[in-house]
Amino acid sequence: MENKEVKVIADAMIEKKGQDVVSLDLRKIGTAISDYFIVCNADSTTNVLAIADNVEDRMIEHCHRKVIRSQGKENALWIILDYGDIVVHIFQTEYRAFYRLESLWADAARQEYAAE
Repeated sequence: MENKEVKVIADAMIEKKGQDVVSLDLRKIGTAISDYFIVCNADSTTNVLAIADNVEDRMIEHCHRKVIRSQGKENALWIILDYGDIVVHIFQTEYRAFYRLESLWADAARQEYAAE
């Protein structure tokens, strides 16, 4: 079953041209720090920031949730938005390739999202 908030985040990412949008369901992994990671990338810092801002706006609008804490907006190479049970990762494309976050959580159930 898909989490409504994860879908809101994925849609917000796609709305601002987020690329390769993927959610990882970490609930069955005992060591995970949250229930879900949702990851995307964009080619410019301007686009990375726009995606992060849109995710925050849509989560307030549709789910009445504010981000608990965020990091990375000062350089917009990798922005993390922490909602507690969901952690959002928005990378500049080259940084996503470098850090390969999804490969660290290869055991997680993976869902890919695309523009409809």
